Amino acid sequence: MKQFYLSKRLINRFLGICVILVACLAAVLWKHPEFHEQSGVVPVESEPVEIAVNEPIQPIPLHLKLDAGKVALGEKLFDDPHLSHNNTIACVTCHNFKTGGVDRLNFSRGMNGALTSVNTLTVFNSGFNFKLNWDGSAETLEEQVDKAIHNSKDLNANWAEVVSKLKKYPEYVKLFGQLYTDGITEDSIKDAIATFELSLYTPNSRFDKFLRGNMAALSYKEKEGYHIFKDYGCASCHQGVNVGGNLFQKFGVMGDYFADRGKITKADLGRFNVTGNPQDKYVFKVPSLRNITLTAPYFHDGSAKTLPEAIAVMAKYQLGRQLSPEEIDLIVKFLTTLTGEYKGSPL
Repeated sequence: MKQFYLSKRLINRFLGICVILVACLAAVLWKHPEFHEQSGVVPVESEPVEIAVNEPIQPIPLHLKLDAGKVALGEKLFDDPHLSHNNTIACVTCHNFKTGGVDRLNFSRGMNGALTSVNTLTVFNSGFNFKLNWDGSAETLEEQVDKAIHNSKDLNANWAEVVSKLKKYPEYVKLFGQLYTDGITEDSIKDAIATFELSLYTPNSRFDKFLRGNMAALSYKEKEGYHIFKDYGCASCHQGVNVGGNLFQKFGVMGDYFADRGKITKADLGRFNVTGNPQDKYVFKVPSLRNITLTAPYFHDGSAKTLPEAIAVMAKYQLGRQLSPEEIDLIVKFLTTLTGEYKGSPL
């Protein structure tokens, strides 16, 4: 029995070291300028606060430097159905700011009611992701906009069509003319929308306040939930500023999720659909857990309807654990502290 507890202690210590190493790597990448260039994140304003650098999760910057004119134009475009072929679908149709940046459907309804092949990811904090989409098929926010325009299940349009429609509106002609030398073009439209999406960051969650030194920001049980989250290895994938969104992982490390679920689809192949590499089958971008309590259902297939259900699935197939109801409840309590603010108001 003594040997068992010694082994368990060594395993927990090893996992703790791994989490710390991952956190250090994430912190180094966050400070490196090439990371910001790849993820689309712009330089942050200096913040005279003490941040817990030894934690696997880092707080969202309180301020980002963005062009206010481009943000306003991008917001107008994000809400404009004229970007779709039949003028019925806008970006905000699936990415509703009132419901966590998603539509809370298993699969979104696009052009003519067509269903998307995967669950819609939140647009909030998307600028902190190292790639976009579940399969990482878009390298930048601009590329993601391009894919949405052309996707037959999304906006089902093309750039010549979109540019032509927008040029018919004097307000757009004026706004683009003030911000872009070439006026309304494919590139200027993508740039404006991407700049607006960068503005959709949600800082100042209670957990971020905790990371900045306010120990009273979390309750005892919320801190216990965070301890379990780290101790059991959840933070090995869900870490960094976005509590995820910065690496790929196979769905089913410790068990065959797809065999158990059945009815495998092309979308289930994940990253393989982009690379064609057999090792990328069932591999997906690790989603952000920011504002996670607002964005049900969960997973690329929308199969988990509640957060406790999603945690149990993750524990089984990613960690090889069966959590008790009490442990799941504590993790849920921790995850509720990741809900931030948008434009100064709680989500």
